[in-house]
Amino acid sequence: MAKRRRAQKKQGRAHRSADRGRQVELAINDMAQGGRGLAKLDGRPVFVPYTIPGESVAAEITGRRGSALFARGVNLRAASADRVAPRCSHFGPGRCWECQWQHIDYPAQLLLKQDVLADQLSRQGKLPDALIHAVMRPVLRAPEPWAYNHTLRLSRNQHGGWGLRRDGGGFEAIEECLITHPDLLDLLAQLDLDYPPARRMALRRGSDGRLMLIFDVSAEEAPDLQTDLPLSVNLILPDREPINLIGDAFSHYSIAGHDFRVTAGSSIRSNIAGVELLVAQVIKALQLRDGERALDLYAGVGIFSAFLARRAALVTLVESYPPAVSDADANLQGRGNVDVIEGQVEAVLADMTDAGARYDVAVADPPSAGLGQAVIQHLTKLGIERLVYVSGDPASLARDSRKLLDAGYQLRSVQPIDLAPQTYYISALATFER
Repeated sequence: MAKRRRAQKKQGRAHRSADRGRQVELAINDMAQGGRGLAKLDGRPVFVPYTIPGESVAAEITGRRGSALFARGVNLRAASADRVAPRCSHFGPGRCWECQWQHIDYPAQLLLKQDVLADQLSRQGKLPDALIHAVMRPVLRAPEPWAYNHTLRLSRNQHGGWGLRRDGGGFEAIEECLITHPDLLDLLAQLDLDYPPARRMALRRGSDGRLMLIFDVSAEEAPDLQTDLPLSVNLILPDREPINLIGDAFSHYSIAGHDFRVTAGSSIRSNIAGVELLVAQVIKALQLRDGERALDLYAGVGIFSAFLARRAALVTLVESYPPAVSDADANLQGRGNVDVIEGQVEAVLADMTDAGARYDVAVADPPSAGLGQAVIQHLTKLGIERLVYVSGDPASLARDSRKLLDAGYQLRSVQPIDLAPQTYYISALATFER
């Protein structure tokens, strides 16, 4: 048996090596989750970056994973009418892979994101096409398609410089990033850093214009830092505990007239103008009625809870990251109808279920892995009649949608929202009722 397995592995390697370097002609038919164009070759899927459905390319096979092939375009035979000239000097094959779609006209990006989301609901969630067609709404475009990021996350490259991830691996030092707020790029240009324990760092800008530098470090070794720049400096230790070194420990963001503090290490979506749009859509979808009890799950610093509390009789916020819980306490101070609970969502909901708690509505903003079966079961036992699921990952949303349907919920609407123009990332609100 062992010999047979070794023989099969050798045969697999032989197939991969035979494919690599092969010159092929491809017709790009679809856009795949992950931002690459999708073609077929001898019945096998081929993923080609920097292409658009409707184009044809001469390409070279660069690798294989299972039955899927990966290729790079060599010559564009026929271009899509949606192809535009990219603005950034770092964009292109083998270069920075933070923006995957600068070559696509922005209105076409929105349509492609809707198509990818619908495809994932069909493939991963096994939802009927008729249902997807009935519930899918047009994508809401970002308030600004450029310079919208208030957080720039960088990693150290092999030469010791700081850069963004590169197509094909590694990190590319950047001179510009057109989706990032210019203040952060000005700060990056002024930094002169020599701090080996830090492999990653983030530059963050608050709504008040204040700047912050955050290092993710591999050891609990505080640097001897000095700066004459107007910024705060914080460390994130290996256990995710934040340590304040210089200036403030948190940034401030203004969203729909409410001020939120966000400690270094706590998460907030980097498109701040888009967060305001997201909040408005969550409140609209939830249709909260006076006197109802609401759950805010994976709640972060309490952004949704701040607006739910204006109408709900009770809002219970659940978050597992201690600094974010502290932020939520500060952000919701004075709200007598809000309970803030620190803990893993599944464990907290299990305790609530055992105690016989009842709620009417819920907002869930889970990580990329999604909710999972146990959380969904607890939602049904707690009496949740309406659920707004906030997703940044179409695949996990699709899988959880199937589980929610099987648990007795009905999918009422799917509202895609573009919080990341020039990239393949798509956010969506899915509204379920029982």
